[in-house]
Amino acid sequence: MGARSFIVVMATLAVVALLGFGLVKSDGGVTVGEPAPDAPLQVFDGDGTATLADYRGQWVLVNFWASWCEPCRSESPVIEEYSREHDGELVVVGMNTEDLSDDAREFIEEFDLSWEMLRDNEGERKDAWGILALPESFLVDPDGNVALIRRGAVDREYLDQFVTPFLDGGTT
Repeated sequence: MGARSFIVVMATLAVVALLGFGLVKSDGGVTVGEPAPDAPLQVFDGDGTATLADYRGQWVLVNFWASWCEPCRSESPVIEEYSREHDGELVVVGMNTEDLSDDAREFIEEFDLSWEMLRDNEGERKDAWGILALPESFLVDPDGNVALIRRGAVDREYLDQFVTPFLDGGTT
């Protein structure tokens, strides 16, 4: 292959890559200030369904997780502790996605998780929120709009620094 052919091939690959990146970026998902995606999901280990609209008027931390996700193992106890400390100020909703029920149940029991758990069996909600990898968390304001997005695991420092100011009314 000559130098000219090589340049043409590389330019073509660059254009295809940019188009692909554009398609991925415009694939959906939420941004801060937009309404949080809301659709009924099955309550984990319960009857019926729940939606985020059920929590209107409250701050909601939506956490997408799975039992096979190693970073989820480190963040779940932190979220549980934070949730208990901020009971009445914050509702935590776990979105268990693309997971086996028995594995997820064992995970919930292992970490003694007390928050509301919903099942995103096939990952439709994960796609609607634009989840790139697990875990991801979203703070939803009392009006149902996304106030904060965290791609990756949360730790106590993150919750204290970024979530608590919203709960305290300092950031809206």
